[in-house]
Order: sequence, then structure tokens, then C-alpha cells
Amino acid sequence: MAQPNVVLFGAGTMGRNHARIISTSARANLVGIVDPFEANGRAATDQYGGEWYATAEDALKHADAVVVAASTEYHYDIAREILDAGLPVLIEKPICPSLEQTEEILATAEQRGVPVQCGFLERFNAGVIAAQSLIESEPVYVRAERHSPYWSRIKTGVAWDVLVHDADLISRMFGSQTPERVNAELGYFHPESLEGAEDVIDLTLRFPGNGIASASASRIGQRKVRRLTIQSLGSMVEVDLLLRGVTKYRHANIEGTDGRAGFKQMTEMEVPEVSGLEPLAAQFDHFVDLVEGKIDADEERRSILPAHRIIASALQQG
Repeated sequence: MAQPNVVLFGAGTMGRNHARIISTSARANLVGIVDPFEANGRAATDQYGGEWYATAEDALKHADAVVVAASTEYHYDIAREILDAGLPVLIEKPICPSLEQTEEILATAEQRGVPVQCGFLERFNAGVIAAQSLIESEPVYVRAERHSPYWSRIKTGVAWDVLVHDADLISRMFGSQTPERVNAELGYFHPESLEGAEDVIDLTLRFPGNGIASASASRIGQRKVRRLTIQSLGSMVEVDLLLRGVTKYRHANIEGTDGRAGFKQMTEMEVPEVSGLEPLAAQFDHFVDLVEGKIDADEERRSILPAHRIIASALQQG
């Protein structure tokens, strides 16, 4: 098919990142940006191209596919309009601010045969991709940490805002299964946070087959931490998601051979060279493949729900 004409919803910080990627892609055309604030929308189109649209109705007439990077609270209504138009859509995580709305959107998309992708950006992190190739056997324990300094513009709690990325990675490490048990502790600390928006969450998960995982997210940290650890019985792989660095460890005990008691301990380290596209660019390439029918749309939709269900279960305990 010809290069798809893409319309972008949202000209905020994340929206402009998407605009940069779409406008520089050799596989698609950025034809318009929808934003209710004309100053934001026109500033983005002046920089990246396309037309500014105040409403979805006018913009969708010119689209073959859509990227949604508007604030989470608007995702449900925007997604319904896009599905009514029958257009493939990439929606920033989470799909909607509640599991019920997300399940409704995905069910409607399935009924109408509309491809949907969620902006699980860490799936396309070159460090994560490299780490997956180093895992020798099924993981038995996975640990994720995602901590940041406070940023008042984020209105939702850290679970939907950032921990959903790690819920997705963890679930995929265990075969995209839904955990048997979810336990969570939530903390509400910062005076600028909206009521009910958690600043810290600590999560433990039990998966079928006895795999366990833990994850923590905080927005009261004093530096950014993005770390993933995957432990199998014979090795451990650590990923620095910020630097996209990967280290594999394998520990061994070596018995003495000189007749003396005792043994030596040795830890082997493997540090592969990691390279790849910027994750946002790799994610958009995946979306274009989805639009062009090169990726199974049913499988893509099914892959979205496990992380949303994990976060919803965790928040019910708060």
C-alpha cells in the first residue's frame, strides 16, 4: 500500500515527540495534528508539518491511520471516534484510564476488525530486546524499578502513568500470562498530587508455574532509575533501560583440585554491544507494519490487556 497518511492527536510534550518521529519517517506522512488549543496545534504543525485541526471530525477525513498522544482522560472518547471511522490507531499507554473502558475499546476494535496498538514503548527498547536474546531458560523471578523526581504536570498516579510499562514487560517475560495473585502497597505523599493519585506503588506478582515478580514505581525519587532484572536458575540478566545497557551474570563454584579443602567462586559477566533505533521510532515502524497488515492484529490487541489488568488489580487494593 501507499505510505499511510497519519493524523496525530495531542500537541503536548509526548505529542511533539510523536510528531517528530512521524514527520521524519520514510514510511508515513504526517498530514495533521488535532489539538483543541490552537497555539499548541499551530506551533507543532509549523515545526513538523501537516494541518492543525481543532476537532477529530475534520481531521479523520484525511487519515489512513491515527496516533493518540492526548492526555489519558481523553483517550476513551477519542478512541471511540477513531473506531467509528474504522482507522488503525496507536494509543499512548494506558489505552484508557480504567480497565472497563480499555476492555470496551478493544472489544469494539475486535468486532470491527480495527488494528489497535498500545504505546508500550519499553517493548522497543534496544536493551530489552538484547536481554531477551540472552535469557537461557524460563525466568523464575523478575524485578523492575522505575523511580523519578516529581513532575507536577502528571495528573494520574504512577501506576497508570509509568508502572504499566513494567507490568507489560514482566507479563511478557512470563509468556504474557495474567498473574494468579497481585499484591500492592500504595503511598500518597506529595501535597501537589491530586486526591487518589498515588506517588509510590510497590507490587508483587505470582504467575502460574510458580514464577514471581516485583515492581516499584515512585515519583518522589531524586534521580531517574529504570532497571529490570531477570533471574533464571542458571543466569541473571540486568537491563539499564535509560542507558539501554545489558549485563548477563553466571555464577559458578569451582572445587579445589590440589587436594586442599574449599572451593573458588567465579562470576562470569557478558556485556553485549547494544544498538538499535530510538524506541519511539521502532514503535512507530511496528505500527506501520500493523497498518500494512504485516502483523497479526488480533495478537497485537490481545497483548495489550495483561498489563492493564495487573494495574487495575493493584489499584483496587489502594
